[in-house]
Amino acid sequence: MAKLSALSESRPLAINQIVYAEISSVYDTPADLEEALASFEFMRLSLPWEAAFLSGLAYRVYRQRGGDRRSPLPDFYIGAHAMTAGMPLLTRDATRYRGYFPRLQLITPASE
Repeated sequence: MAKLSALSESRPLAINQIVYAEISSVYDTPADLEEALASFEFMRLSLPWEAAFLSGLAYRVYRQRGGDRRSPLPDFYIGAHAMTAGMPLLTRDATRYRGYFPRLQLITPASE
């Protein structure tokens, strides 16, 4: 959360429906999640069709490289959405995103 707090001071933050769904798993109610999100000013972005296509392409490359079918397609969608929106992505899984979205600007706990 410290990294997120620091980033919120210098740039806009955004989430989409997939990120919302992923973080909701640690909350008991929608109200609890909304309360946690209220600490930051998130732009809520809808998922564009272009990102859906790009995520499918990245997932195809992943499968061609021998990736497991059980790997979550949502990770590719999140990367594709950040890529098509021209926004950096805050992640702990830089290796995956660099491998499939090499031009995507990544922010990791160790960066900045």
